[in-house]
Amino acid sequence: MDLVIRDALVVDGTGGAPYRADVGLARGRIAEMRGPGGPRLSGRRTLDAAGLALAPGFIDMHAHSDLALLRDPDHSAKAAQGVTLEVIGQDGLSYAPVDERTLAEVGQAITGWNGALPTDPAPAWRSVGDYLDRLDHGHDGAGIAVNAAYLIPQGTLRTLVVGWEDRTASAAELDRMRRLVADGMREGAVGLSAGLTYAPGMYADSAELVELCRVVARYGGYFCPHHRSYGAGALAAYAEILDLARAADCPLHLAHATMNFDVNEGRAADLLALLDTALADGLDVTLDSYPYTAGSTTLAALLPGWASAGGPEAVLDRLRDDTTAERIRHHLEVTGSDGCHGVPVDWDTIEVSGVRDPALAGYVGRSVLRSAQARGEAPWTTARRLLLDDRLGPTILQHVGHEDNVRRIMRHRVHTGGSDGILQGGKPHPRAYGTFPRYLGHYVRELGVLTLQDCVAHLTARPAARLRLPDRGLVRPGHHADLVLFDPDTVGAGATYEAPRTAPTGLPYVLIDGRLVIEDGRRTDVLAGRAVRGAAFAGGTGHTA
Repeated sequence: MDLVIRDALVVDGTGGAPYRADVGLARGRIAEMRGPGGPRLSGRRTLDAAGLALAPGFIDMHAHSDLALLRDPDHSAKAAQGVTLEVIGQDGLSYAPVDERTLAEVGQAITGWNGALPTDPAPAWRSVGDYLDRLDHGHDGAGIAVNAAYLIPQGTLRTLVVGWEDRTASAAELDRMRRLVADGMREGAVGLSAGLTYAPGMYADSAELVELCRVVARYGGYFCPHHRSYGAGALAAYAEILDLARAADCPLHLAHATMNFDVNEGRAADLLALLDTALADGLDVTLDSYPYTAGSTTLAALLPGWASAGGPEAVLDRLRDDTTAERIRHHLEVTGSDGCHGVPVDWDTIEVSGVRDPALAGYVGRSVLRSAQARGEAPWTTARRLLLDDRLGPTILQHVGHEDNVRRIMRHRVHTGGSDGILQGGKPHPRAYGTFPRYLGHYVRELGVLTLQDCVAHLTARPAARLRLPDRGLVRPGHHADLVLFDPDTVGAGATYEAPRTAPTGLPYVLIDGRLVIEDGRRTDVLAGRAVRGAAFAGGTGHTA
């Protein structure tokens, strides 16, 4: 054995009762397990796990580390939480497949999520396969901090083929998008994401999405939509997506599933009833959520869909025009824009979490309403100026969730964990640094919403099954040695809204392919992560599942 983890409390991911065992690792896999009472395993190194629980590495089903994995070799935001695999390419907007124009436009549109694209050197990838190869090479050919799986972003596809126009795709354009989805699946993607409150993905109708999902299903992937409303039209939006998945016969994973805003307080049961009916009908559906009540996105995402048509420069032009800007304000504050989920915006719930321009840092950590009051102006005047001065760069927290909804959804039998972690900004959402230890500390130990073994299954085996990774997500001989050791009595999220980048507690060891990424609570220099390619991967030099 390369390493023997001795006397661990194994929480194996199945949901079964924890048990004591020694676990031996060899060549990046779990080689052997032995319970107490028999001969002990021996190896070149022994790690005493007395007092610690041993679980499969956590799988973040909704991550925004698309550039962070390439930019930041340390990536402790996720590694220190016990995350060993992230699913990126989320919300319909990411960096492949692209051409030079598309890459620049999408890069500007989601700077608030991922930071600016590198310029020296500029990204050379264009296809999904190119991007996954880049992840494999990582930093100086050594790899990346944690493993990553990729969803083909439907909004990026639309940008590449149709552009940013609000119109139906032509037959030829739809055919090209279908071919690009097939190419991406063969190159290693695990499915298709969509951001149906973000331009230009929001301009696709259900018929277009069904056609793309049929291709995804043919290649063994799944559809992961950020659907059209989490507010006034939430239940109708969920119903649309469930019907779409039925029509396409495509597995479905509901991204950051929640019910937000005052109109949905106490309505998680309505969502779960829809879900249970679909499951009873045989639909293959799962979901993820983060254990917080606040959401996070970009300030520009709140704008009405018509104002986002044409791409970032067209949006800025509309904001500069007083007449158009007044029309935008009316949609935001009076009628409720589709970008704000059909609910009139409450500027006191919109907290600026990050800006691109350091000169604007004074807005960070304050609500738009509070900044406006300090300036003696209307909130929309403040928001408009900020969008223009920072060129659509600001990110926000949106304090519109409900704790009862959060708890009800996380208890569902097809629930998985996803951080939706945006790592950019002066004061990002704490979910980027605290999601997984918060589940274990706050919702398991302190509140008892989930048992320890059930929570671990939510964060490990269930997502591995959705990703069709048969040798991940369980502590079992033959599986990848992606593992986390934590103290059930002290594990917890250090990150708070006031100090969002604080490290977690009680999580001293994390291993990827049997190599220690976190040791004694500190990040090592190991870069054991690679691109984890989907079931349809047709070959090549990359790391497969």
